[in-house]
Amino acid sequence: MRAVITVIGKDMVGILAKVSSTCADANANVTEVTQSVLQDFFAMIMLIDMDKMTCELSELKERLNRNVDGMTIHVMHEDIFNSMHRI
Repeated sequence: MRAVITVIGKDMVGILAKVSSTCADANANVTEVTQSVLQDFFAMIMLIDMDKMTCELSELKERLNRNVDGMTIHVMHEDIFNSMHRI
């Protein structure tokens, strides 16, 4: 199973490191990541593999929000993401 993580906010040093290390602490494997910096804004979409994750998806979201200040972070199961974007 996979999940999608989106991160948006003002650019600062260490965003990718904080998000990826929080995922690693939960044993969630980052399989794909894309990021952009648009002037002062940072945007990232990350795909994670949850097969060996050691916590629930809701707990991962809480950890991410605690560890990455000032960013808007969404964590969504792949099935929900796909359902939302199906025409």
